[in-house]
Amino acid sequence: MHALRGNWDAAREHLRHGRAGSNDYTLMLVPSCISAAQCAEVAADYDGVLRQLDPLVTLRHREALDEPGFWPWPDLYGNALVMTGRVDDADTFLRPHEERAAERGHRSAKARLGYVRGRIHGARGDIDSARDSFESALSEIATLPLPYDRARINFAYGQTLRRAGRRRDADSVIRTARELYAVLGAGSIVARCDRELKAGGLKSGDAVSTRRHTDVSTLTPQERAVATLVASGHTNKEVAGELFLSVKTVQYHLTRVYAKFGIRSRSELAARFRQEE
Repeated sequence: MHALRGNWDAAREHLRHGRAGSNDYTLMLVPSCISAAQCAEVAADYDGVLRQLDPLVTLRHREALDEPGFWPWPDLYGNALVMTGRVDDADTFLRPHEERAAERGHRSAKARLGYVRGRIHGARGDIDSARDSFESALSEIATLPLPYDRARINFAYGQTLRRAGRRRDADSVIRTARELYAVLGAGSIVARCDRELKAGGLKSGDAVSTRRHTDVSTLTPQERAVATLVASGHTNKEVAGELFLSVKTVQYHLTRVYAKFGIRSRSELAARFRQEE
């Protein structure tokens, strides 16, 4: 949490207190490695993620370690492999974990592994398969209270789209990730989202220009229905129930509304509707 908030001195101090070595009990070693790897991922130090998790890869007694949803480390390791250019290694590593998660029907584990699968497809240039993987991952946790995982998946999704030249779609998805991270107080990743948006061509005046020339009448009927309910304070789940839509569909329409209005949050959407009224 300290790393996500940008409190790096505090994060390092907690890691020091929680440090464990190969001679310690497994129950001490595993969370120590995972927490250090999570902090390294926040810092985009993917070599560091691999280094911190290496003791878990070579652990002999690993039944509980590889059980889906018990220790959340395979997605950290698989993602770091992709981000350091070891895409084939990531594919080989991920497959048995995907199979086990599917056998167990563990939704959050399937979502986290799907996030890595999307990265793998994107790195290989198969953007349609990447999109399917990311959308499937988001669908798995659509009704679960896991905003951090939703933010993380959307961020990777947006990065993948931007690197494939799908800038408009990438912008919408990264905006969604940014909103989720901002609500969580994860300033470190909000800053990374802003850098992604800037790299995608977003300029400081773009949002203002869009707000000047786009009004509610430009929304499709479905987008307007979703936006109206969200602007009045309803959650995505409540909107889905009201309009007989899936939560994923509500999220899709909402990201398109944000992109059309050049806004980034629910509060900005509410303010925009007050202006229209």
